[in-house]
Amino acid sequence: MEKDYEGMSLRAAQMVAIEIKRRRQIVLGLASGNTPLGLYNYWIRMVQQGNLSFKDAMSFNLDEYLGLAPHHPQSYWTYMQENLVRHIDIDPERVHIPRGDAEDVEAHCLAYEQMIRQVGGIDIQILGIGQNGHIGFNEPGGSFGKSTHLVELTEDTRLANSRYFAPEEDVPTHAITMGLKSIMNAKQIVLLASGENKSDAVYKAIMEEVATSLPASVLQLHPNCVFILDEQAASRLPASIQRKREVAR
Repeated sequence: MEKDYEGMSLRAAQMVAIEIKRRRQIVLGLASGNTPLGLYNYWIRMVQQGNLSFKDAMSFNLDEYLGLAPHHPQSYWTYMQENLVRHIDIDPERVHIPRGDAEDVEAHCLAYEQMIRQVGGIDIQILGIGQNGHIGFNEPGGSFGKSTHLVELTEDTRLANSRYFAPEEDVPTHAITMGLKSIMNAKQIVLLASGENKSDAVYKAIMEEVATSLPASVLQLHPNCVFILDEQAASRLPASIQRKREVAR
């Protein structure tokens, strides 16, 4: 556990940077949204200072809104370009993001999974967590056994994302997301959470029984999963857990 968002972001950036330097041809699973922005900013600084290189790395993003072409201003392709890709030395051809404008969504999902398998799987998967416990766009009640697939977004998730769209009616209703099976296949998982509004989901994901009603709870079954939290996100956890720099599941 770290004191605040900056500390959480720095801790995660340093931890993954060690593995990037060690493995070089590492395959990263990347997330979007507000939570990983600090992590990405620290990576950018490390590259600019000559302390880190993504030259041999490869990445696969968790998800993309259905119906948004890559250059749409609210697409996650645009998000990744603006917040990480164009600022580091990664080969753009080695950056993979689901196509929200795919003509055959089912075939595209299968091909995305195949690409991941062909490179030996994801070495480190970065995750955030939604207030309802979703990871990626895997909403409560979904199957633990799904790979990359099309999902209908809940009203809560659409409301949380409405600040990025104007008018609010333009918020997509569906998304392509790596499934929980895809996420669990990663060799290591690093989940980041910041803020009191995430404390309930964090508590349930770590302390309650594994259940499809809280998708993040499945991470309890992963052999190498770490939660990096700030004090507010960890505020509901028992004191013995709060004292740890990282919460391992």
